[in-house]
This record gives sequence, C-alpha cells and structure tokens, in this order.
Amino acid sequence: MSASPNRERVLRAATASFLVDGYRSSVERIARRAGVAKQTVYSHFPSKDELFKEVARDLAKRVLVQLESDSEEVRPALLRFGLAYRSRVLCPEGIAMFRTLVSEIPRFRTLARAIFAGGPGETARGLADFLDKAMSGGRLRKDDPQFAAELLLGMLVGHERIKRVYGVARFANGSDTRRATRIIDCFLRMYSIEGRP
Repeated sequence: MSASPNRERVLRAATASFLVDGYRSSVERIARRAGVAKQTVYSHFPSKDELFKEVARDLAKRVLVQLESDSEEVRPALLRFGLAYRSRVLCPEGIAMFRTLVSEIPRFRTLARAIFAGGPGETARGLADFLDKAMSGGRLRKDDPQFAAELLLGMLVGHERIKRVYGVARFANGSDTRRATRIIDCFLRMYSIEGRP
C-alpha cells in the first residue's frame, strides 16, 4: 500500500480518536484504529503534536461555510447560510470538534490563531462582505458589517452550542429549519430599511 493511503488512514483514525478522547488519545490507539504500525504513524507525522495540528486544521475547514456572494436576494441567501452553518457547528461532530480544539488552545496557541483565521474568522469575513454589499446596495440598513456578521453568527449558534456542549440538548437536523428561519427573520428586522420588509 502506498504512503498516501496510509497517511489518509492515519488521519481518519486520529480524527476519530481525538474527537472522542481529545489530545490524550495515544499514538498506539490511533495506529491500531488505522490498521497500521505505530512507526507508520511517525513516518507521516514526526510527533503526536504534528498529527494533532494536521487533524485540527482539517476539522476547521469542515465548519467553513461560504455565502453566495453574488446573490441579490438577502433572505434566501442568509437562510441557506444559516442552515448550513448551524448544521456543521451544532451537529455531534461539530460539538466534539469544539470541545477538542478549545481544550487544547493553551497548548497550541499559534495553531489556535491560525485555525480561527481559516475557520470561524474566514466565515465571519465572508458573511461581513455579503452584508456590506447588501448594505451598500440599499437592501439592508447601513451599519458596521463586521459587527452585524458577528451578531448573526452568535444568534445562529450561541446558547444552543452551550446546551449541546453540556449535553442537555441534541441537534435535530430535520426540525432546524423553523428555528434558523426565526433567527434570520429576527436579524433582518433589526437591519431592515424603513418601509421595506
């Protein structure tokens, strides 16, 4: 078997292990789960830290949600974005990822900043750009688009993520449309232009 498939198997196994057990996952367990020798893990990743960093970067990309920046219709575009964002962030894997990454921020400060920039930061920037165009085009009330983007992201996941992290609520993908719609409509009322829906 070539090196590339082995590397992918190691990454899949490491991702599954880190999401369940966090950084305390052993390289031995990861190797067993991947069906490879421990030395094979180290041939692709010189240390457990390097393996964790690669998994963390990959996980951050999974929650990145982009808007259709050329969409003229604000509400439908925000609804699609809101549903996709909530689905990725609030699903069981999204919550496990949040727990795993947040608990290791003190150990990997530089990586944490890079992950934030490429994941949540990039999502917020893209949303801010979309809102800025809608504000400039007279479709939304003018305001600071970065503030508006961060406000909407907080509305979409805020307290619900806390409930899921503590295990007092579960994500039900099918019943989420109504809640996401209510959130987007509340946000749009805040930023509506007088006399327009």
